[in-house]
Amino acid sequence: MRFLVPLAAVLGLALPVYGQSAAEPVVVELYTSQGCSSCPPADALLHKLAEREDVLPLAFHVDYWDYIGWKDAFANPSHTKRQKGYAQAGGRRMIYTPQMIIMGQDDVVGADRMKVEDAIARHQKQPRPVSLSAKRQGEQVVIRLQPRAQLSEDRLLVQLIRYTPQQTVSINRGELAGRTLSYANVVEDWQIAAEWDGAGDLEIAVPAPGSAASAVLVQAAPFGPVIAAVRVD
Repeated sequence: MRFLVPLAAVLGLALPVYGQSAAEPVVVELYTSQGCSSCPPADALLHKLAEREDVLPLAFHVDYWDYIGWKDAFANPSHTKRQKGYAQAGGRRMIYTPQMIIMGQDDVVGADRMKVEDAIARHQKQPRPVSLSAKRQGEQVVIRLQPRAQLSEDRLLVQLIRYTPQQTVSINRGELAGRTLSYANVVEDWQIAAEWDGAGDLEIAVPAPGSAASAVLVQAAPFGPVIAAVRVD
């Protein structure tokens, strides 16, 4: 079952795709919900992707399924807004679950493993335009960025994503009532840590209390290609 939502006018955005090397993870964002009967196969695929070092899978639970009888405990309106932003930037009039957005560019049905793997492989072949590192120091994350090539986009968003590697939920109502499901890399929080013009080196320290798993994404504003990503050490 797929949920389709009409969207407003398209936001124009373009950034040349410089890509990444195989040693740096390909970002796979899954838009999913505990109220979506078609989502469990995509959730299971995300578990498989989470076992790989060359992929950074992230589960963004959306809230537009909550009305049918089960409120997704991980859903956040900001996740729905992010998914709508991708659709607008890509000229799509609808959003749906399960959907995977790969490196901020490719729109793939979340349970279509072959298309997901093909998209990941394409991005693995491309070198990255920036060097990115992120390291935890006490209650903060220190992020360092350095351009490897001249970037045509002068507004890049440096984002800190915090997530839980695994969550298990017993669902009592809705389309998946009676099932106990496991979810991988559930996004708990994401924030824009800085804007960067790509013209010179950048080093910032971002507050990050607690021990949640974290990652950093560098993305063309507002919902363009992801040009760099790294897990926080």
